[in-house]
Parts: sequence; structure tokens; C-alpha cells
Amino acid sequence: MKSFKIKSILLAGVLTLTTVLSACGSSSSDGGSSSDGKVTLSFLHWRGEDVKALDTIIDKFEADNPNIKVEMQTMPSDQYQSTAQAKLSDGSVGDVFASFPGSQFEALNKAGQFADLTGSDFLNNYNSDLIKAGAKDGKQLAVPYQLVYNIPIYNVKMLEKYNIKAPTNWDDFLAMCQTLKDNGVTPIAFAGADIGPGQFMNTMVMNNEPSEDIFTKVEAGDAKLTDEWWVKTLSQIKELNDKGYFQANALGTKDAAAGALFIQEKAAILASGSYQLAQNKAANPDLEQGLLAPITVGADQAKYEGVHTTTFMLAVNSKSKHQEEAKKFLAYLSQPDVATEYANATGQNVTVKDVSYSSDVMKVVESWTSKKTLFQPRFSIINADNQKAVTNSIQAVLGGSSPEDAAKEAQSIVDQNVSK
Repeated sequence: MKSFKIKSILLAGVLTLTTVLSACGSSSSDGGSSSDGKVTLSFLHWRGEDVKALDTIIDKFEADNPNIKVEMQTMPSDQYQSTAQAKLSDGSVGDVFASFPGSQFEALNKAGQFADLTGSDFLNNYNSDLIKAGAKDGKQLAVPYQLVYNIPIYNVKMLEKYNIKAPTNWDDFLAMCQTLKDNGVTPIAFAGADIGPGQFMNTMVMNNEPSEDIFTKVEAGDAKLTDEWWVKTLSQIKELNDKGYFQANALGTKDAAAGALFIQEKAAILASGSYQLAQNKAANPDLEQGLLAPITVGADQAKYEGVHTTTFMLAVNSKSKHQEEAKKFLAYLSQPDVATEYANATGQNVTVKDVSYSSDVMKVVESWTSKKTLFQPRFSIINADNQKAVTNSIQAVLGGSSPEDAAKEAQSIVDQNVSK
């Protein structure tokens, strides 16, 4: 689609009309404004699976706001983390955009990418405790929209078939995996090539770590990845792999392939999180799912039952030429009725108050709201290179490195960043 902008140029007393062709939308030279006064907002995020639901919501927003058009652009989450900042930098893309908590939020904040949302009326629609991840130095810079449980998904009927109860300690978790393997079922589908290490590490480390701020201490040089808690975590992940409890070539398996194993009921557990419940159910309507976190210690030593994250942090680009319109769109998404529509259409819990959950998928996670869960440990790692070093150490043990060597290599990268 193209839009045309007419410039009047007075030259040597002669009025000449020159037609200037410019790209439609937020990539236009005037930041998304057209000659008829309409504004086009660019909405940039990574949730491609939400596009259908968001298209419906955007249609209603545009009907209520006929002078504002919203164009969505999505990309895979791994690409989003590595390239979003560059795309957002000049304000031509992402008038409204999403951010991950942790290292991406910190990097975007340092770059001055967030418009200040402090004092906006729509913030009153949110559970104040659940949007703290989007606050910095007393300012609300982004609004976490989703409440996600980073807990492996399991096939309820399959565990019932083999009379397996949810394990409450490490020995029982291993026994469960062995029973599944003995019956020809892959115990855990693990996407070792992309999202698996970053997701599975959270529940694996939650009860091993000596304190919930341990990664903050690591980045400050006050603790090390070579300490017992991380070496133990790597050892347990290696144990699962060495005993054949992951599928063959877990290190080379990407997210879609791991998900397919679970959807086709060839694997009993999918090492991801609640954000994949809806797409699993859509692909296999007969699939009955639950959430099951590995407990890596004795039952009496377990501090947490699972892990949660407030993510999909919606923000307004400080470089946008249309911040007021962008805030109007964000305010619309923050309305309880709109958030309810989004939640039930996508299968995602949200941080907005007074939302009514009706879908079967949402009922899977309903009980977890009252359980003892920890904010995702991976997102407490602020430096992106350090975060990558930690997840790389998991890939290293899957590739054959000893836990001690993998931890040492990761710590060497952290040491370089601590000394900077």
C-alpha cells in the first residue's frame, strides 16, 4: 500500500506541484501521518501466535478511533531479543512495542527507548504487584501484560495411564522418567537448540539456588557459577540427558520439533511453559495438559513449587512522533473487557484486574495463582552476555562437557563483564 504527499514549492514565482511518494505507515518520512490527518501506529512484538486475536481487537479499536490505524509486525522471540533495539532506535518502527523483562528491558532503558507511563490512568487497571518488572527508578516504563508460568507442561492422561503421581522430590522425578522410558515414551521433549535451556533452567535452579537474588550476586562478583548450586543444576540436567530422559539429539532440537513430539503424544512432558498450552490444545484438542515442575531437592527442602514471569511488557517508544495515540492504544488494551477477550482467545493469563477466564486452557493454570512461585531466575540476569553464558553452559553439558568445565567457562565470561 502506498500513500501520497503533495508538497507545494514556490520557485521563481511559479507554483510547481511535486508529488512525493512515501511508504505507508510508520516507515513514512513523517512518522506515520497521512495528508488526511490519520495516524498509523506500528505495533512491534514477538507473539506471532496472538496475531489473529489481536487483529480482532485492533479492528474494534480502529472503529472507536477512526483517525488511528494500527499495523502489527511480529518476529520470532529469539530474533526479537537480538534485533528489536536496532529497529526501535529511530522511532520509525514500534510506536507501541513489547519488551522482555531482564536484560532486554535494561538495555532498552539505558538507550532511553521507553516513554514514561507514570501517572497514566490506565495503570489503575493492573494488579500493581504484577507490573513491578516494568518499573525503574520510580517510573513505570512498561506494563507487563502477561502472567506466564515457566513450568514444564505434562500430558495428564499419560501420567494417569502409568499410575504416576506428580513427583515431590528429585528421586521421584527420576523414577517417573524411568517409568515413562520403560514404556516406550520419551519422558521430556527438550528444545536444546533454542528455547529449552532458557526455560528449563528456571524450575531446575529454583530450589538449588541459595537465594532468589543469586544471579544478581553473580553479576556483582559476590557469587560464582562455579559454586555448588549451579554445578548441581548442570549435573542434574546432564543426568536427565545421559539417562535418555530427553529425546535423541536434544541439543539439535528446536522448539517446533520438541512441541510436535508432545502434541503427537510421543513425549509426556514439554520443557517450556504455560504460554504454549493454547497452541498445543489447538493442534490436539484431545490433549489434557497440566503443569509439572521438577523438584530438584528433597520434598522438605523445596522452597518453591514453580516459576512465574510477568512478561510481554507493553511500552510506548520515546522516539515515536505519535506518543499520545500510542498511549491511547495501550490504554485500550488495558481495559478489563479487552484484556478478557485477549486472555481467552490466546490462552494467556494477564496482569489486568477483573478479568474473567473462561477457556479450558486458562483453567489449567488457575490453581497456580495460589502456589508458591518464584519470579523467573533467568530474567534476573541483567547483562545479556551473562545470560547467554548461563544458557550456553546448559548446552555445553548436553554436548558432553562436564558440569564443572561448563560452569567454569560460563564464569569466565561473567568475570570479564564484572571487571568492566
